[in-house]
Formats: sequence, structure tokens, C-alpha cells
Amino acid sequence: MKTLLLFYLFSVLSLSAFAQYNYTISEENPFGKLNPNAPKEVADYDLLIGESQCTSISRAPDQTWNPEIKMLWRFKYIMNGMAVQDETLKEDGTHSGSIRQFNSDSSAWYVHYFSSGSAPSQLPVWNGSTIKDGEIILYREQSSPNGLEGFYKIRFFDVKKNSFKWIGAWVNKDESIQFPTWKISCQKN
Repeated sequence: MKTLLLFYLFSVLSLSAFAQYNYTISEENPFGKLNPNAPKEVADYDLLIGESQCTSISRAPDQTWNPEIKMLWRFKYIMNGMAVQDETLKEDGTHSGSIRQFNSDSSAWYVHYFSSGSAPSQLPVWNGSTIKDGEIILYREQSSPNGLEGFYKIRFFDVKKNSFKWIGAWVNKDESIQFPTWKISCQKN
């Protein structure tokens, strides 16, 4: 009888523990779901959730453009639908990803970037927000190669149900100088 009671209590506690994770990745929701208790801004990435086939082009050391690289870009809700994670799988064998959290106190996104090409002791962080037409703009302080103060600016734009574009550029403090270094164009699977 005591064993049966313990089994019953364990079963009830286990079911209630799993029931609290209704927005995590599952067979039914392979990219998770937006938690209705998340800050409303977490939905900024809603049209990007899922997998997209993309082409990526970046600058070579001589500042010309490298050949295009095909990549898979996957976005999903994590932390029980309270944040977003993305990962890229590139045909050249370099892969990367980010954890994207919205901070309601500062009304800003904080994006922590990581890459298979290096493992820094501290992850670089971009922050920013969504502006008109669903564009997401993020910044990180970064000097130019010749020492000018500025930012590396990331911009998701032309975001639609089945496609989006991304650009990374160095910009000076007032953004009167913009130097694109990386462009990505995606089609949803």
C-alpha cells in the first residue's frame, strides 16, 4: 500500500512538473511555442521561427566579397517560450548561434553570440530593439580597423512570412558611415 501511494504521488508530481513546460520544444512543436507570459517583444522573432535556407556572403580580408555560402538558419523558442535561440549550419563547416532575451526593464533585446570558429571566455553581446515594419536592429560597440569609434550594427529587414534578409555593417557613432561586411538572404522551408 505504501509503495502504491508513493508511486501515485511521484506520478502526480511528475505530470504537474511537465505540465508547466507547455511551450518547450516537442514533437508537436519542433521549434517551441511563444509563452503568453513572455514579454510581448519575444514575438518580434515570430516570423523567423523555423528553418530557412539562406545564402551568406561576407567580406574577405582584402575587402572584396567572398563567394556565397549556403546555410541553414534555424530559430526556436527556448526557456519554455520565454526567449529565442538561433543556430546556423554553413556548408563551409563554420557554425554559429545566439541566445536572444528581451529585458523588460531596459526595453531592449540582449543577444549573446557564439561560434564554432572560436570559444571566447566571454560571449559578445548585441542589444537593440524592433522598429517600424518589423525591423530588428542590434548594436555592439566596435572600433573600425583604423581606430574610429563606432558599432557593429545587425539588421533584420524585409521580414515576411516566407523570407527575410539580414545585414551586418560597421557604422560610426552617428551612422553617417556604414560599411557592410556580411549579408544573408533567407527563404523559409
